[in-house]
Amino acid sequence: MRNAIQTYPIKLFYTSNTPIILQSALVSNLFFFSQMMFKSFKSFFLVRLIGTWQDVEMGGGHSVPVGGLVYYISPPRGIMEALVDPIHTIIYTIFILTTCAIFSKTWIDVSGSSVKDVAKQLAEQGMQLPGHRIDSNNTSMKKELKRYIPIAATFGGMCVGALTIIADLLGVIGSGTGMLLAVTIIYGYFESFK
Repeated sequence: MRNAIQTYPIKLFYTSNTPIILQSALVSNLFFFSQMMFKSFKSFFLVRLIGTWQDVEMGGGHSVPVGGLVYYISPPRGIMEALVDPIHTIIYTIFILTTCAIFSKTWIDVSGSSVKDVAKQLAEQGMQLPGHRIDSNNTSMKKELKRYIPIAATFGGMCVGALTIIADLLGVIGSGTGMLLAVTIIYGYFESFK
């Protein structure tokens, strides 16, 4: 309809839980690589710099990082450990927030929800901004969307990372990432049947 006014919602969690999924995959691969290298080449300095592991008999016998880079990017095992080793907690927090923000920003470019893509979709639907001229490159629409979409994506990614950090520190069953994914999926079903 001509002259109809409609809003375009930009949610805070613009990229949903995708950043934490990508971050979790990155960390899992780093852990796997480090653990495999440590079991084979314990004496090499570079391998020990990446990570040192210790076998734990609790829960079927698995290894936990006790030193190196992988130790600092692994979550503290509870609030007491976070207080006892604040450097580990700070590095872990910075790592999670930074990688989630970067993955969120990257995801909007890859997934087709970037400023350029959204401006193109809105122009194809015949939508325009009130008080702005229509131009062939949608520069005014891109400029306006650029004020909101990258910030919402980056901040939303950091919020998802912060929720994961809090869940890890509180010692949820499984991991903070797993709990966040479960809640997000259940809430998505709730929204779709509402």
